[in-house]
Amino acid sequence: MTSRAPLSRLVLGALLSAVAVAAIAQFGTALLFHATNGALSTQLQSISDFFIPSSLLLLVLAAVAGLLGAYSRWFIALPVAIVISVLASLAGTVIVYVQTGAALTSDVWPAVFDTLLSNNLFFVLFGVIGFLTAGRKIWRAITEGTASAVPAGRKIALVRLPAANLADGELTHLSRTLVDTDLADKQWENYVAALEAEGFTTVEVEAADTNADSVFIEDTVVIVGNTAILTSPGAESRRGELAGVETAIPGLKAGLDIARIELPGTLDGGDVLKIGGTIYVGRGGRTNAEGIRQFRALANAADFTVVTVPVSTVLHLKSAVTALPDGTVLGYPPLVEHPELFERFLAVPEETGVAVVVLSNDAVLMAASAPKSIALVEDLGYRVVAVDISEFEKLEGCVTCLSVRIR
Repeated sequence: MTSRAPLSRLVLGALLSAVAVAAIAQFGTALLFHATNGALSTQLQSISDFFIPSSLLLLVLAAVAGLLGAYSRWFIALPVAIVISVLASLAGTVIVYVQTGAALTSDVWPAVFDTLLSNNLFFVLFGVIGFLTAGRKIWRAITEGTASAVPAGRKIALVRLPAANLADGELTHLSRTLVDTDLADKQWENYVAALEAEGFTTVEVEAADTNADSVFIEDTVVIVGNTAILTSPGAESRRGELAGVETAIPGLKAGLDIARIELPGTLDGGDVLKIGGTIYVGRGGRTNAEGIRQFRALANAADFTVVTVPVSTVLHLKSAVTALPDGTVLGYPPLVEHPELFERFLAVPEETGVAVVVLSNDAVLMAASAPKSIALVEDLGYRVVAVDISEFEKLEGCVTCLSVRIR
């Protein structure tokens, strides 16, 4: 998966991270040899000179890897780090042989490869460590936009890369089916691209590769007025997602405060539906009464009215209902237990047609799996941007789950 950062930042990130990787490999290896072999300080220069060709090659290879987005995920970064470190060490050793005037005969190659178990073992080790630590951190810091860099007045959408173990996500109402994670990655990229095409500045929260459901970022934070409320996920496996989200909040919006729902209260953002000055909160399997009590206190302080809606047929309230820009609530009747709680309710013909992301006063984003519902909304005078999120729907996700919109 490639970065969506501007080319200038991508190039800068690739170069600076490559310098760090090469420096760690060069100096780490030289100093280790110096320390373990009892080398005199006068010998340190010759030891360092031996690894310079390898380090320069590693710098080039690491820069190319950075441009291709190899730092984006650890399970991509690890094999790439091993491959480029091995290649750089072997090629550098060959260069040293040539510089000494040795001929590259068939007898030389076994000796070159044997260095992977001696001299070059340490170089490869430090190269991999540098790539996975300093290199990856520098690349992400430069290429993945930070919240403080978001221009004032822009529409913002917080998003998060799908985890490596996405297919292991929690399921409550659906049976587990095969998830194509490669297709999910592509669908996520298309979803984010659709938001950006509609004028949103997307801010990526650092990926959480061990939290299967972390791509459903909506569940972790709710924006109410000038307060970002960090939730208390009902599924214990999801509570580790909050730390990364919290680091992305400062600077998203001027004067944005941070509040928290504390255990034993639980609340998922997918259970929170804001319509004007009213906030509907689903009381279901992931959100309990104590979580709603804490949320109501915070929302009331921001002059919002909270209405609790019982939910038992779906995972979250917004799996059953969402709202158009004019406040009309869309819902799939078999899943909506109390339509009378909503001022204006409009039935849609498909289950996945209930979810809409408001893009502007006259445009919404909907799932491509609900063509009849899309036609219905278009007939109401709205422009619909359709996206395919089939792999996330297998995990009880919808278009609202994949982002947190801040206007």
